[in-house]
Amino acid sequence: MLRGLQYRLCQGTDLKTRSFDPRKNGIAEAALVLSTGGLVAFPTETVYGLGADARNGQAVASVYAAKGRPAFNPLIVHVANLDLAKQFACFNTLALKLASAFWPGPLSLVLPLRDGHGLSELVTAGLDSVAIRIPQHPTAQALLEAFGGPLAAPSANPSGRISPTNASHVMADMNGKIDGVLDGGACTVGLESTILKVTDTDVSLLRAGGVPVESIEQALGQKLLVPSDPATPQSPGQLQSHYAPHARVRLDANTIEKNEVLLGYGPDCAAAALNLSKTGNLVEAAANLFSYLRRIDTIASDGNIPTIAISPIPKTGLGLAINDRLNRAAAPRG
Repeated sequence: MLRGLQYRLCQGTDLKTRSFDPRKNGIAEAALVLSTGGLVAFPTETVYGLGADARNGQAVASVYAAKGRPAFNPLIVHVANLDLAKQFACFNTLALKLASAFWPGPLSLVLPLRDGHGLSELVTAGLDSVAIRIPQHPTAQALLEAFGGPLAAPSANPSGRISPTNASHVMADMNGKIDGVLDGGACTVGLESTILKVTDTDVSLLRAGGVPVESIEQALGQKLLVPSDPATPQSPGQLQSHYAPHARVRLDANTIEKNEVLLGYGPDCAAAALNLSKTGNLVEAAANLFSYLRRIDTIASDGNIPTIAISPIPKTGLGLAINDRLNRAAAPRG
């Protein structure tokens, strides 16, 4: 019987979301909830993920329900090690080279499903491939080892909204919708994983993220293909409108206009309410991005300001991933 799922169905909107402390038996408690069909948010080096047993269709359906996520958008599977990853996906030479270079770490690989994989079809959204990665965060690693299986774990926030980078963000968005939050502190990278689709001859960039494109191309010894966003997403993070604050967003703002609040970048932003990095450090800006988007959205709301203006961000290194998130945050909303 799926105790976590039964608990949610019985309690409805009265579900009490627990906070698990990894220093006080929280890993074992969270693993138990996951093993009985529950939902637990946990930290990775990128953002907090909303974990569910990737083999349990009812648990995965609860993830979609808690997030309000479109059912056609696939989920990333998180595992503890490469041997476990090989139980669910087929690795060719290029995939093994990428895994050796960047795992554990903020890189997800979209690979063909292995026969007899046992994953819920909801995880793959009906595709014949799966997005999979090994996270680097020690708390995530400990949880995956204790759980002993694959966890489907999209970001632990309502679909399309700003991703969470600490436990308080998760509680603000998901309290009463999930069983628990494993509090492992702030995420160090602060951007979701880079997602690559791997074939026998080519590697395509599906989403820029925590591993810079330049580092991947150097490790592979070849250029990445960059396809346009498909009508049907092949991986998370490909919806046009995503990571959106409640206020409108104007990008590449060199000046601030009436009825705007400025999210700055670099030293020449005296008018900025918040600055992603006053020194122009892209690593610092990436780590601050989602937290500062949340904070400036609150500033805009409290001041009845309709628009967030955002300073230009360089389109190199981690700047590619930052600009990808900002472009989706600024996209027209359905």
